[in-house]
Amino acid sequence: MSGQTDLGRLLAGLDPQLHEGEYVFVTLPDAASAPPGLDPVLSFQEDEGRTLILPRGQADDAGLAGLFPSAWITLRIHSSLEAVGMMAAVATALARAGISCNAVAAYYHDHVFVQHDRAREAVGLLRDLSGR
Repeated sequence: MSGQTDLGRLLAGLDPQLHEGEYVFVTLPDAASAPPGLDPVLSFQEDEGRTLILPRGQADDAGLAGLFPSAWITLRIHSSLEAVGMMAAVATALARAGISCNAVAAYYHDHVFVQHDRAREAVGLLRDLSGR
């Protein structure tokens, strides 16, 4: 299954799902320096260090300073990694409302991390964008 590429269908099928909890971004010098017991939503290696997106409680328990208290929203349409324009439309809709958006593309779905205190507003905007 390669996913949807048609922009109209992608936007109509966004079907945003708000996950429970609060997530934060942390950085570590490398993977070896990660405290035991972490189960990150995302791990990405950059030249400067490893970025993790973690539930707030895990970061706190490990003594890691987390930035950008976030809500995690999954866009449940199976989008192709080659799709063009969907994330631009999502980011534009959120930007117009002054909501910061950090996007992650995975194999089946795209995910956005938005300001935790504006999560429900963001979901509403995404539903509006999809025409629902």
